[in-house]
Amino acid sequence: MDTSSIRKLFPILSQTVNGYPLVYLDSAASAQKPTEVIETLKRYYEQDNANVHRGVHTLGSRATEAYEGARAKIAHFIHSERVEEIIFTRGTTSSINLVASSYIRAICKEGDEIVVSAMEHHSNLLPWQQAAKATGAELKYIPLQADGTFSIEDLENVITDRTKMVSVSHISNVLGVTNPVKQIATIAHKHGAVVMVDGAQSISHIKVDVQELDCDFYAFSGHKMCGPTGIGVLYGKKAYLDQMEPIEFGGEMIADVGLYDSSWKELPWKFEGGTPIIASAIGLGAAIDFLEQIGLDVIEAHDKQLTSYAVQRMKQIENLKIYGPEEGRLGLVTFNLGKIHPHDLATVLDTYGVAIRAGHHCCQPLMRHFGASATARASFYLYNTEAEVEKFLFALNKTKDYFKEME
Repeated sequence: MDTSSIRKLFPILSQTVNGYPLVYLDSAASAQKPTEVIETLKRYYEQDNANVHRGVHTLGSRATEAYEGARAKIAHFIHSERVEEIIFTRGTTSSINLVASSYIRAICKEGDEIVVSAMEHHSNLLPWQQAAKATGAELKYIPLQADGTFSIEDLENVITDRTKMVSVSHISNVLGVTNPVKQIATIAHKHGAVVMVDGAQSISHIKVDVQELDCDFYAFSGHKMCGPTGIGVLYGKKAYLDQMEPIEFGGEMIADVGLYDSSWKELPWKFEGGTPIIASAIGLGAAIDFLEQIGLDVIEAHDKQLTSYAVQRMKQIENLKIYGPEEGRLGLVTFNLGKIHPHDLATVLDTYGVAIRAGHHCCQPLMRHFGASATARASFYLYNTEAEVEKFLFALNKTKDYFKEME
């Protein structure tokens, strides 16, 4: 992959921060946007801005074609069997909440079980907590190993014939490890359970084939894959989506409205009430075009190599602790440096133009598992380079020296 050429396609990366060239290592939180996506949004607002599905005029027709065209691109991108299995949402959080609020609350009762792991992002934990409280179902956790991962054996011991839902992340936003989703789905389905996958971290780094994974639901956000903010996707097998009731009601999603009762449109529109997120959906379609032009295989190889390089170089820094397994990481490294608070560390790194994440990463149960209130996280994507890793390491050492002098 010609990273130097790719970097030129991201205008934001050409700037300096605090007198240093920007080193953006926070793509796990939100990826930067290429010119192609930015220009697509600009073109929509300048030439095609209109509501979709309603008007018969030219602008409305063009907007509808682009909006539904983006849905078709997404279906192809994740290998969905049907276009109508693609539901536009505000993001991964909204997608998971839709399943928890509609599907699970309708089928769960006291004595049933919902299974998750303690490595999950809060977006894949809080909706299930609330669903369990509302239905009387038991929320069960897959035990974690010392490094924060879980074993298939422990998963098998937790799932029972009373389990209705198993929800796991595809790639952890703290550990960077890829969970064996296909194997998890096989085990869950043997017990009659449905499988939800949080794909927020995986969708931008690896090829996703929902049919091969055999997951029942898959959720992801556009902003982590070079697309706009405020747009996400819920993939669901048609059989389950057909069973589900909408949780938002209004225009766009109705077939017929009476004074005392109404009926809904068919999939996917029954879940997209109100004016949809038109521009961002079209922008997400452009982001998918961009990623496919480069190739997810190429992106995955680059991100693996860069992550491995960063881990090996970071291990050479005294008193730097890396969380999670060293092998099999993709896209990120979570760490702490001595007794320096992660927020202080990130603040000093920013003075050298290096942007990283600091905090609990919306994974407080996992932080408690490690006995840490917070950690720092450097994450990498297709536009990052080994030279940037070296600048990051330089800033880390400078930060270490600074706090040593403060002692």
